[in-house]
Amino acid sequence: MNALSMKKAQQGFTLIELMIVVAIIGILAAIAIPAYSDYTSKTRAAGTVAETDSSRTAVAVCYNDTLSFANCNTGSNGVPTIQTSRNITAVTATAAGVIAGTSGAALADGTALTYTMTPTFTAGNANITWTTTGTICNSTRGLKPGQGGCAADN
Repeated sequence: MNALSMKKAQQGFTLIELMIVVAIIGILAAIAIPAYSDYTSKTRAAGTVAETDSSRTAVAVCYNDTLSFANCNTGSNGVPTIQTSRNITAVTATAAGVIAGTSGAALADGTALTYTMTPTFTAGNANITWTTTGTICNSTRGLKPGQGGCAADN
């Protein structure tokens, strides 16, 4: 081999090329990380609703048996205690059929989303309607309007 072909075989990337690649990766990360964070928070908010489903069903059965939400409290009339998990970090109240607590979902600043699920039964209807209120009803980091009992946009 001559000296010219040896020199070409040892060539690599220039500093400018490497800096451009690093800049592109940085731009992609700046876009992807917040989007991923929003996605995981929305998933935890949906998980909060799913994990309270058995308690909501138990409240409905309790109402069917007693014809009142007054005695449909945690630990009585078959209404189970809601366990904490990754999606439910605290349950602050479960009285008269109302389920309230703190979700594992959070705002961008780390503030946990709160929720209150209130049952309503209207005579003549076949189903109990659950209304969810609190900071969990947040279309960016929590539940979208109309999802999980959050009020729908009109």
